[in-house]
Amino acid sequence: MSSINQRITTLEAHLERENPLLLDVVRCFRTLDKVAYDLGVLPRDDSFATQVPWWPLVTVLGTFSSGKSSFINHILQSPLQTTGNQAVDDKFTVICFGADDTSRTLPGVALDSDPRFPFYKVSHDIESVSQGEGRRIDAYLQLKTCKSEALRGKILIDSPGFDADAQRTATLQITDHIINLSDLVLVFFDARHPEPGAMTDTLNHLVSDTIKRPDSNKFLYILNQIDTAAREDNAEDVFAAWQRALAQAGLTAGRFYCTYNPEVAQPIEDEEVRRRFESKCKEDTLDIRRRIHQVEIERLYRIIGALEKNAKEIEGQAIPAIAAAKALWKRLVLWSEGIGLGLLVLAFLLWTIPAGYWGGDALFSAPWFDPLIANGWIAGILSILIAGAGIYSHFFIRRLAARFVLRRLARNKDRHERLKGWIARGFEHNTRAWRSIFGQSPAGWNKKARERIADIIAQADRFVQKINDRFADPSGTSASPAPANPANRTSQNRSDEHEPDDRKAGFEDLETISAAEPTAKSEEAISEERALEGKPLAGSAVERV
Repeated sequence: MSSINQRITTLEAHLERENPLLLDVVRCFRTLDKVAYDLGVLPRDDSFATQVPWWPLVTVLGTFSSGKSSFINHILQSPLQTTGNQAVDDKFTVICFGADDTSRTLPGVALDSDPRFPFYKVSHDIESVSQGEGRRIDAYLQLKTCKSEALRGKILIDSPGFDADAQRTATLQITDHIINLSDLVLVFFDARHPEPGAMTDTLNHLVSDTIKRPDSNKFLYILNQIDTAAREDNAEDVFAAWQRALAQAGLTAGRFYCTYNPEVAQPIEDEEVRRRFESKCKEDTLDIRRRIHQVEIERLYRIIGALEKNAKEIEGQAIPAIAAAKALWKRLVLWSEGIGLGLLVLAFLLWTIPAGYWGGDALFSAPWFDPLIANGWIAGILSILIAGAGIYSHFFIRRLAARFVLRRLARNKDRHERLKGWIARGFEHNTRAWRSIFGQSPAGWNKKARERIADIIAQADRFVQKINDRFADPSGTSASPAPANPANRTSQNRSDEHEPDDRKAGFEDLETISAAEPTAKSEEAISEERALEGKPLAGSAVERV
């Protein structure tokens, strides 16, 4: 069994126990892989299933000393990450659940060599942009375990400060890799330095470069350590300065948060100011934690969305582009051969006509021509040599034309890099020596491939509907409406009025936060619900296959 099949088989074994719905999604990925292999757009040692992290991934990015590590410690309720006013960590830290009470720190090679994590073979990517750095993977990555319930079924990534790291190229390469895989990206800024000059790299790479992404809603922008503005009571001014900096980078709309860690915050003496700051902090922190909790649900939609997106991009973008490239290649080959043959004929005529070889009793008569025709062996050998030269010239022209088309495809700036890679590989698949230049459709694109793509897209829609049935009931048919009781409503309102501030702010047990569910469910709905409810794996079962 190949390594890629072994990885997918391992994933299927986990999902068969944890979430049968996603097991069906993996099977659809296998079908899509077969189509892509036949088209040549995907190497046979790769799979679309391995390009998606199958467990929720939350990433924390931002400037150094912006409170990222303190926020993570607060979320985990454990002093896992080192904190300080200077850059205290220059590595990407992948944090996952561990069964031991003692937290452990493992080197970067543990991530680079384990296909279950989102950094599998990332050293190759680092080496491609910074020669020699791929061998220093331990200088860029580390793995930590923590026995925190907030980590069950999730992977959390803490990043080094953007403006504190000297290994710029490799760090940005890893950052881009993480962003593409993440379900939620928390971008932290330091309220003590809200001006644009203090966060140039963060603004450029994490704001300007991300606002046009189709998944830009997964970015949360957080102004942390806002408690430092309590002494002057100028939080509004600090927040406004920060928003102006974001606006200059192109971000003019979205959800912005102000937070601080109450465990390490400066004491706020003014009671009214303290109450106002605490209220805002609790409100925004609760919203952030809700989004973190929500990634488990969003991950289902994101995986299915990736399946559907890949299928549609192959059918709607890769196939037409490969067909267009193949048609251009065909025209170049035919025109080149036609021009070459025409030049040879013209040169022959310019040589033989002045010599008087044309005319007379025979159409063409030359003193060296008749002996060649008279000797069958010589004529046969000469014919073979001419045919061989013609065939060699044909394939030489094919290669030159293919290189020209590939360079043209690489210069196309309207397509993202992954799609350009698909098109280039698919085009090369069509230019192999045994492929005819006269074929209309790309090799591998036939009725069966079309049916497979259509079935995958239809399956993706059905998967989404099953998830929707788990959380939504637009018709309201599965729930029995509760009888109206004014007395109960009045009692509830009075209870809410006397509710403690902390509970109003939403700091109740976050594990109880979930989508509203119908009170009465059919057996079919319950069956679908159980299929969707896989308990997230713990410890070594945290996967990125």
